[in-house]
Amino acid sequence: MTRPHRLPRWQHGLLVAVGTAALATGVAWLAIHYTIGAGSGGLPHPAEAWLMRLHGLAGFGGLFLFGVLAAGHVPQGWRLAGRHRWARQRGTGVALCSLAGLLSLTGYLLYYYAPEPLRPTLGCAHAAIGIAMLGVVLGHRRRRNASTRAQQGQFLDERK
Repeated sequence: MTRPHRLPRWQHGLLVAVGTAALATGVAWLAIHYTIGAGSGGLPHPAEAWLMRLHGLAGFGGLFLFGVLAAGHVPQGWRLAGRHRWARQRGTGVALCSLAGLLSLTGYLLYYYAPEPLRPTLGCAHAAIGIAMLGVVLGHRRRRNASTRAQQGQFLDERK
């Protein structure tokens, strides 16, 4: 039986930690900024700057992990999806890679480039992509679990 295509524990643990940190700091910044901070017409809240710093740190961690996955997990998964019927995660994997690229691009533009008139639109796009990524990650895992069950059933059928 071919071993299911899974991430090593350290990669999975880092992905969960970095993803949770990025999502939590991003959502917390949005909540503070648009309720009591500069986005609501007042002065910036002191937590806004710290949340952005932590969000940026999580973003750099995410870029590192995306490189790790691009070197090993993605090519191996692509090959498996082409050979095995049970490996059906190619679509969600492509979506995750695309969203990660868009998050990197919008984050870069927000930090280094965005002129003031474009910032709100770019910020909304960045937030929407980040939140959408959570749904695609959960879908990718769900398809992996379905693939694993299908593979185990296929293995049991071969043993009969």
